[in-house]
Amino acid sequence: MARFDVTIAGELNLDLILYGVPEEIPRERELLASDLSLTLGSSSAIVAHNLASLGSRVGFLACIGDDSFGELALARLSAARVDVGKVSVLPGRKTGLTVIMQRTSWRNMLTYSGTIFDLRIENLDLDYLASARHFHLSSFYLQRGLRPSVPELLKKLKSAGLTTSLDCNDDPDGHWDGGIREALKYVDIFLPNAREAMLLTKTANAQAAAKELAQAVPLVIVKLGAEGALALRGEEQWSSPALRIEVVDPVGAGDSFDAGFLHEYLKGSDVQACLSAGNLAGALSVTRAGGTEAFRDVAHRERFLRDHRVSLINPSRM
Repeated sequence: MARFDVTIAGELNLDLILYGVPEEIPRERELLASDLSLTLGSSSAIVAHNLASLGSRVGFLACIGDDSFGELALARLSAARVDVGKVSVLPGRKTGLTVIMQRTSWRNMLTYSGTIFDLRIENLDLDYLASARHFHLSSFYLQRGLRPSVPELLKKLKSAGLTTSLDCNDDPDGHWDGGIREALKYVDIFLPNAREAMLLTKTANAQAAAKELAQAVPLVIVKLGAEGALALRGEEQWSSPALRIEVVDPVGAGDSFDAGFLHEYLKGSDVQACLSAGNLAGALSVTRAGGTEAFRDVAHRERFLRDHRVSLINPSRM
């Protein structure tokens, strides 16, 4: 038996979320926010945390600084029973931080990279990453130190017998290239949101983007936010609506979808069940501030999943 269900290599930092931020921020003004939350951030860590909270065995590899932000981020992952024994603490370096200025229907995100760019393929214990059934990579464009080696890394892990998944997340430079097409050659499941999929393919809608991406990747999942998600595998297509619930905070919903989808996928469930599980996890995420707080609250998590789970478990295999 593999040591882990999933291993993840990526970024580890905190999110500082400010609510009630003015629509415009003029210079030389002291402005007020209505609330704040300091939570575990970074796509890679949110996926790892929420996968483990759902019951997957998760191994995690990253770099952090020797500071209080790094200590807190590591403690949050450990509390969720993510294995963090391979996380490197870099002396004299600062852990990254993302400041999210949340408005009613949109947000700004400003990230200080800190140790995020320090992760390179030579820092990775490949035997550790290969001691799983599946490998997931988030934030392709943010992994600047690792990004040139992502195709090589994915190829090696697939050769070791793992299935692989990738969520590219946003491209801060706005180029939407950076070698991702080469990386997708070694990806089994690609999980962009609609905006990312359209920018990658230069298409006008999510459906067209998914069809183009499905020519390169065996299974493409496009997250549609409040409209749910769709999946394409060759000519086959599935869709699943989002749950209609009150949204407290959308931060981390896409990463939580990834966690729910992959957790169900590794049970051997069919695509429809995996989409439903992804939407369920994404919906749970938005009921608390930040991407992991709803999963940390065990009573809330279990009650929500019990009350909203509808025919998610399907024994048929993909």
